[in-house]
Amino acid sequence: MAEKVDVIAPETAITLDGLFQERVRRSASRVAYKNFDEPGGWQDYTWSDVEKLVARWQAALEAEGLQPGDRVAIMLRNSVNWIVFDQAALGLGLVTVPVYTSDRPENIAYILCDAGAKLLLLEEPEQWDTFAEVRSQLGGVQRVLSVKTGSCSDSRVKNVRDWLPATASAVRHVNRDATKLASIIYTSGTTGKPKGVMLSHRNMLENAYASLQCFDVVPDDLFLSFLPLSHTLERTAGCYLTMMAGARVAFARSIGQLGEDLATIQPTIMISVPRIYERVYGGIKTKLAEGPSFRRKLFECAVNVGWARFEHSQGRGPWKWSFLLWPLLEKLVARKVMTRLGGRLRAAVSGGAALAPEIARLFVGLGLPILQGYGLTETSPVVSTNRLEDNIPASIGKPVPGVQVKIGERDALLVKGPNVMLGYWNLPEPTKAMFTADGWLNTGDTARMDAQGHLFITGRLKEIIVMSNGEKIPPVDMEAAILQDNLFEQVMIMGEGRPYLTAFLVINADQWSKLAAQDSLSSKTGDIAQDAKAQKYVLERVQKQIKSFPGYAKIHRVAVLPEPWTIENGMLTPTMKLKRSKVMEAHKREFEDMYAGH
Repeated sequence: MAEKVDVIAPETAITLDGLFQERVRRSASRVAYKNFDEPGGWQDYTWSDVEKLVARWQAALEAEGLQPGDRVAIMLRNSVNWIVFDQAALGLGLVTVPVYTSDRPENIAYILCDAGAKLLLLEEPEQWDTFAEVRSQLGGVQRVLSVKTGSCSDSRVKNVRDWLPATASAVRHVNRDATKLASIIYTSGTTGKPKGVMLSHRNMLENAYASLQCFDVVPDDLFLSFLPLSHTLERTAGCYLTMMAGARVAFARSIGQLGEDLATIQPTIMISVPRIYERVYGGIKTKLAEGPSFRRKLFECAVNVGWARFEHSQGRGPWKWSFLLWPLLEKLVARKVMTRLGGRLRAAVSGGAALAPEIARLFVGLGLPILQGYGLTETSPVVSTNRLEDNIPASIGKPVPGVQVKIGERDALLVKGPNVMLGYWNLPEPTKAMFTADGWLNTGDTARMDAQGHLFITGRLKEIIVMSNGEKIPPVDMEAAILQDNLFEQVMIMGEGRPYLTAFLVINADQWSKLAAQDSLSSKTGDIAQDAKAQKYVLERVQKQIKSFPGYAKIHRVAVLPEPWTIENGMLTPTMKLKRSKVMEAHKREFEDMYAGH
C-alpha cells in the first residue's frame, strides 16, 4: 500500500455527520465516489463536491419543516445521492430509514407507516404508483421525492431537481450526541412483520472503527459497492468505514453489469454476501465441465497448490515442492480468474450468511483472500471477522475489538459491546426477549469457539428440524451442500416431526436441458414430477451432495417446483433469506404427496 492509514477515530467524529465533516476537512480535494451518471458515464465526486450537495439537500429538507428526530426514508439504488441524502438528514438530526428497492409494496408501506416517515426519496415517480393498493396507509408521508423525471398525479411527489435550491450555505451539524438515534433499519424477518432496529451514531461509528483495527484500509483503496446500502453490512463497511478511512467507493450499476463494472473499476476491496461468490463459482464449474479434461485437471492443480501455499503462509501446513509450480499455475489459471474480478483485488469480505468451504477454498487457492465474518443488523452489524494474517475460511474469525462474545445455554452465541442496538422501534417486549437477564444479546445462532478464540457457527436455534425419531438436523448446512451442484438454484429441506427428510428444489433450466438431452429425460423442469426416471436422477444428484452427512440425514424424496422463489412472490426476504413458512403454505400439496402413506 503506497499510502499510510488515515483513520478518523470515533471520539474525533462523535457523530456520523461529524465523521463526514472531518473527512471533508482532511481530504476536500480527493476523489470520494465514482458514480455512473447518464449520459456522461463514470463521474468522479470529490469530498468537497459532496459537501456542496449535502448543503443544498439540507436547505431543501429544512424548507419542508422537518424537526430533529423526524424519520425520513430512502429507497434508492446505491449512488452518490444515497450518501448525500443520508448525510444531509443526519446533519439536521433526522433519522434515516433505508428501504430495499426490491421489496414488495405492502412491506414498504408497513415500514413507512410503522416508522412514521414524513418524507420518502425514491428513484422515479412511477415507483410511487406501485403503492396504489396500500396508499391509505401512507397518509403520514408528507413529501415524496424522485431523482428521475416522470409523471405522477399525487401532489406530494416532486422531482429533486425542482426541489433543490441552486446554492446553499454551510453544512449544518445540529446534533453532537453520539448516543442519539441515527437510523431505523428494518430486519427482513423470515416470519412475521419486520422489526425496526434502532442504531445510534455510536453504534455504527464504533463498529466501523473496530473493523478497521482488523484490516488496514487506506486512501488508495477503491471499493466497488453493489450490496444494497439498505443492508447494514454495506452501510457500515461500505459507507461509514470507507469514509472513516478516506477510501474511494464506486457504485456498481447493477448485478447484471457487475462483471463489466469489475473490469472497468478494478476495485482493491470487495464486500459481498455469499451469493455473488456462489455465482462466480458456479460459472467457473460449468465452464470447466464443458471443456476438455486436461483443463479441469490444470485448474484443480492450481487450486490445490494455491490452497497449500495459503495454509503454509498461515502456519498450518508444510512447505511443498509443488509450490515451485505456482508461477506457471498463477499465469495459466489464477491470473485469468482474478482478471475477471478486475485484477487488483487484495481482499474480499463475505458476510450475511455462511460461505461454503469449497467456494472459499477455490478463491483463496487462486490468490484472493476471502475474509469471512459474522454479524446481524442488531449489532451494527459486525461481531467477528477473520484477519489476513489469521484466516480460517471455515470460521467467522475472532470478535472485533470492543465486542465481547460468549457461548450460552444451548450453545447460543451471545454478544455485548458498543455496537449492540438501542432496541426495536416501538417494540419493548421483543427487545426484552432479545437479551439475557444479565444483558447479553442472543444472536439466535449456535456456535463453538476453538482454543485460539476463533468462532464457528454450528446452526440456528430456530432452524433445527427435529424428526419423529428425535434426530436433530440443521437444514441450512445440508442446503448449502446441495447448492454446490450448479444444477440446483434453490433448495429447502423439510421433515419436522416426520420419519424422513424431503426437499423442495428449484432447478437451473439451462443445466437441466443439457443433462436431459444426454440421458433421455424430460427436457422441461416442469415435467420432472411426471417422469419417474428424471425424479430418480435428481434425487441421486441430491444424495451425492449430502453423502458426508450422517445416515439419518438422508433425503428420501424431492419435489421439483416449476417457479423460483423470489422477493416478488413473497418467498424471499429483501436480503434473499428463505421464508420457509411461505414456501410451505404455497406448496402444501407437494409436501403432503412426499409423505403419502407415512
